[in-house]
Amino acid sequence: MQNTNGRGSLENNSRERLLETATELFAEKGYAATSVREIVERAGVSKPVLYYYFKSKEGLFYAILEWAAEVQQDILNEIFEAPGTVKDRFIFLYRRVQEGIREYQSLYIMIHGLIFGPPQGVPEYDFASYQRHMLDAVKRIYADGVSSGEIRHIDADEVAFLVLALLDFSLNMDVVLPELADPQRPERLLQLAFQGLNKR
Repeated sequence: MQNTNGRGSLENNSRERLLETATELFAEKGYAATSVREIVERAGVSKPVLYYYFKSKEGLFYAILEWAAEVQQDILNEIFEAPGTVKDRFIFLYRRVQEGIREYQSLYIMIHGLIFGPPQGVPEYDFASYQRHMLDAVKRIYADGVSSGEIRHIDADEVAFLVLALLDFSLNMDVVLPELADPQRPERLLQLAFQGLNKR
């Protein structure tokens, strides 16, 4: 989101503060346990400002999910344009996702909690779309490698599950057990996987 001078900048800042504050609160307390009053007080704006931009708490919630989808798509677009081997691009995918989690930690915690936690009275949303986009991205990179003759052809779904299982588990371990965090582990695991994928 870009800032401009004058009134537009102030309005844009208010909207961004509401998005960021609500994301933090939803990550900390859950959707149902977070009130509009808490959001506006922490963001330093009035209730009418929230209603002006988002109409309701539910509207704010959907705006956050739209923002999350945009963040994910921006990362995937970088991966699609990245040079290198299939393995290089998978490693780059892990690094960019890891950077994204660090940059948008509350957003990651919120989405992760919504996907794997109890419903908490959350409005309906296709949360599985985030996983589908990742699966499709890995399959697209893999298909490029098959087309170029770099790697052998096997079931693309199996490859996608293998790669994402390695990356997802490593990322979750870094968050849950930071004392065991090892940024190089996913790269080593991918190397092991690729020993079975490389053309002989």
